[in-house]
Amino acid sequence: MNTVKIFLYGLAAFILLSTNTYACTVTLVTKGASKDGSVLVSHSNDAFGSSPNFAFVSAKNHKKGSMRPVYPSAAALDPLPEYNCFDDPYLVAPERDKAFDFPGKPHTKPIGFIPEVEHTYAYIDGDYPLLNEHGLMLGECTDLSERKPETEVKKGGGIFYSSELGRVALERCKTAREAVRLMGELVDTYGLWGTAEALFVADRNEGWLFEMQPGPEGQKGGLWIAEKIPDGEFSIAANQLRIRAIREGDPTQLYNPLLPKKLIDAGWAVYDEKGRLDWVLSLQGKEYNHPYYSKRRVWRGFSLVAPSKNFQAGVEDWNADDFPLSVRPDKKLDARDIMSLHRDYYQGTTFDKSKSSLSGLFGSPFHYGKEKAERAILSAKISHSYVAEAGGRISVPIVWLSMNTPAENPYVPLTVAPLPSPYTKVLRDTYDPSKMFWASSQVMALAHGFYSVMAPLVREALQESEERSLRLLDASSKLGIKELTDVLHENAMKTVEDWKNLYVRLLMKFDCGGGVEYANMPDPGTPSSYH
Repeated sequence: MNTVKIFLYGLAAFILLSTNTYACTVTLVTKGASKDGSVLVSHSNDAFGSSPNFAFVSAKNHKKGSMRPVYPSAAALDPLPEYNCFDDPYLVAPERDKAFDFPGKPHTKPIGFIPEVEHTYAYIDGDYPLLNEHGLMLGECTDLSERKPETEVKKGGGIFYSSELGRVALERCKTAREAVRLMGELVDTYGLWGTAEALFVADRNEGWLFEMQPGPEGQKGGLWIAEKIPDGEFSIAANQLRIRAIREGDPTQLYNPLLPKKLIDAGWAVYDEKGRLDWVLSLQGKEYNHPYYSKRRVWRGFSLVAPSKNFQAGVEDWNADDFPLSVRPDKKLDARDIMSLHRDYYQGTTFDKSKSSLSGLFGSPFHYGKEKAERAILSAKISHSYVAEAGGRISVPIVWLSMNTPAENPYVPLTVAPLPSPYTKVLRDTYDPSKMFWASSQVMALAHGFYSVMAPLVREALQESEERSLRLLDASSKLGIKELTDVLHENAMKTVEDWKNLYVRLLMKFDCGGGVEYANMPDPGTPSSYH
């Protein structure tokens, strides 16, 4: 076996580590909180084994009276072989779009059907859907509800998981409010399976947080509530339910009017100190496995965008109402600020992950396997992240997409249009050097192993790539979607080649320890004896 094959098999083993259901960090920047009046939604997909494939789903007309299949997702809990539902690819369904045609792979079987509409909109899809042609954007994170931590797919049960629920919203809706209402109706009618989930739902003008939970046994449908994020504010969610008091008659909240009764009838209802029914307390929305798995990330997001608020990192317990749902940032934000947030590992604080007992000789901020300790926004298990952007200076919606961990890989802007070939038809079990996933994986694998010496060179390349993309967008901001798509496709193709070259540069510079300045390494001390 030659050296290249040995490296690739090792790289595949590194990438195909176990998934972690309780993952992902999502943010929302409202129109009044952004520098140019755009709205931004971000999402990090934090699961080692999840699909690296993205798909453009075209707008379609459908025959009146036709039915839409509802497919399962391995991202919810585990693969479902009986439905031909696996992590990679996440969907095999040529009938939905040609982007889901994988010859030789068994077609995913639907778990139910809903009436189709006569026209559906185009959107960009992944393990979880991103945004549609009208600028409707979604960002997902999984939450823990101890009332009912997991609900398996079963005959006669709920048919929707959040990913497929979001796809229906992108297919049928133009605005966030419209999407929230539609998803609520679908939950009420068809029910949920999987876990508790949160979705930031936003359009060019406003943003909402939509939270859902499979319902108690014997109750029809699931449980859901949505709250509007005030304009001018920033919000973050990190694997813990965030909406607290259920406020009857408040126009900034939407929920099924029967929600309070459902919670009471199930014996789940818990009230706050003011006597209000509390969504988090009622669902026992605890943190996953560690008291700072979730809340510390919320603190970090707020402390980065609004340091003047002086939020404290310590909390009493999972049920303490320590942080508001949103804050007004100290300065207006843009996509670069959110990209920086997704690269954060508490650097410059006492919680810096690169200075922990697990950071090793090269000060790596990454910890591997199922992360059961306090965790940062940046994580080794990120399969991709994105920042979606609509409104403001750019005439059409765009998504900044980064493969693998964003600390080693650039955010690349793309439109809601057929994707460049390096981003689609990507499989983890098939090495393809033309795909950005594999180019970025190679850089990531090297940089993770020798973090402190390689990170400065990688950061320099990231900055150069993203500044080039920003210059292109500034120069092309008034172009229509076809012209802008062509410009951004060329830029994306150049980025793939840049990252292939970066991998070669790193490999050549640091081969056999070359380029490593030992003076900068910790002194191992003088051994007392040799054996």
